[in-house]
Amino acid sequence: MESLTIPTPADHRASLCGQVLDHYRIDNLAACGGMADIFRATDIRTTRMVAIKVPHGELANDCVVMGSFAREERILQKFDHPGIIRAMRAPGHRRPYMVMEWVKGRLLRDILNEQVKLPPDRAIRIALSMCDALEHIHRAGVIHRDLKPENIMVDEKDQATIIDFGIAQTRASRLLTFSRDELTMGTPDYISPEQVKGKRGDGRSDLYALGMILYEMLTGELPFSGLNPLVVMNARLLNDPPAVRMVDPAISSQLEEILCRALLIDPRKRQGSARDFASDLRKLAEFRTPKRVRTRQQRSQRSTTNRIWLYLGLAMIPLLIFGLLLLEARREESFTDSSTSARRSLVTQLEQSDTEYSNQRTGRSELHQEYRLYS
Repeated sequence: MESLTIPTPADHRASLCGQVLDHYRIDNLAACGGMADIFRATDIRTTRMVAIKVPHGELANDCVVMGSFAREERILQKFDHPGIIRAMRAPGHRRPYMVMEWVKGRLLRDILNEQVKLPPDRAIRIALSMCDALEHIHRAGVIHRDLKPENIMVDEKDQATIIDFGIAQTRASRLLTFSRDELTMGTPDYISPEQVKGKRGDGRSDLYALGMILYEMLTGELPFSGLNPLVVMNARLLNDPPAVRMVDPAISSQLEEILCRALLIDPRKRQGSARDFASDLRKLAEFRTPKRVRTRQQRSQRSTTNRIWLYLGLAMIPLLIFGLLLLEARREESFTDSSTSARRSLVTQLEQSDTEYSNQRTGRSELHQEYRLYS
């Protein structure tokens, strides 16, 4: 196999497949970036699958870009964490490139393009996995500065891996800022307000980006939009993002509160660390059965049902009154019949008494007359 020669035009990337760079065979193009491309490759010595990041040929003489590339490799070689892609030491390069582990899974961007938004439980699992990785790199004094769905791989268990540290900084790094002509130092849709202002930022800047990613996973859209990147970046300096429940009322108020805190303009008011962010997300387990928020259609259907029951209730009132009156009339009729029977019985008894009394008087009179005759 012939040795690798990197063509400058982007449309020649596919022609690299099958060529060899040192002892790595380029299999196919995996991803395209603003400053470098990532290829899936095979280590000919071990048959191990790897990822190779190759800077664009036209940037090979750019000291800033190549310095950033070298810094990314040094940073990644410091880490050994399942949520952070590992860079392998491969001395003796014939040209600048970086060898990294091949991470299985799908880009979060591809998942969102396919599904638009994710169920809250899945979005939270992915965010918790990212919090774990961010806590690890922040403790090592590294700030990622460019978190976005394009830089995150997600496996079948929803475990996230951060795969690109192209503009990451350490405490000793030279400050990289934005300008009108150079917007490759981060992604306008996700960067924090302090980065827009040209400040270095800290771990809380990454938490802002994580909040933006979680917002997008939950709603399928970003809180800020505009005609160009400058408008988008300026919007977050002036306004708080729209409340997430305005986009999707089914999201719990507790989750909305966590997002609002992460996306505050003032970094001092955000979660203090990725660990704090994760703690807030885990507390949602205490509210696993929040009060269900009904959609407008559901509220309309429930209102219609309530009106139907109200009309039925009103229609039953006359029937109920009629039934009560009928019952009362029957009770009075029964009472009248009973009274009449009682009076008749009493009259009969009186008549019988009068008859008996008359008979008794007649008997006594006859006895008196017989007595006189004998005497």
